[in-house]
Amino acid sequence: MSGPEFYEMTQEGARLFVRASPGAKANEITGLWRGADGMRRLAVKVAAPPDKGKANAAIVKLLAKALGLPKSAFLIASGETSRLKTVDITAEKETLAAMLEKLAGEGDK
Repeated sequence: MSGPEFYEMTQEGARLFVRASPGAKANEITGLWRGADGMRRLAVKVAAPPDKGKANAAIVKLLAKALGLPKSAFLIASGETSRLKTVDITAEKETLAAMLEKLAGEGDK
């Protein structure tokens, strides 16, 4: 893993940068994705369609399960109608960074 570019630590926990692919066959975290601007994001696929917040809810559910946190710890801070999203996570910072790095690594399998 080369640097924590796909997230940044905040006072409350972390800000996670995500690239979403709604309408996929299954819900999964596929690793890291690099955009044309060079920014890395956590790539997630969800089966839910991008309709009335269904895909956003599925993304939150997937991230909550993967990180072992309640869904209430997640907030789509920006990009509600975009593939590129910013997700704020409220959690204990000491363990959250390690959990995020592990999550990205598991997706790279």
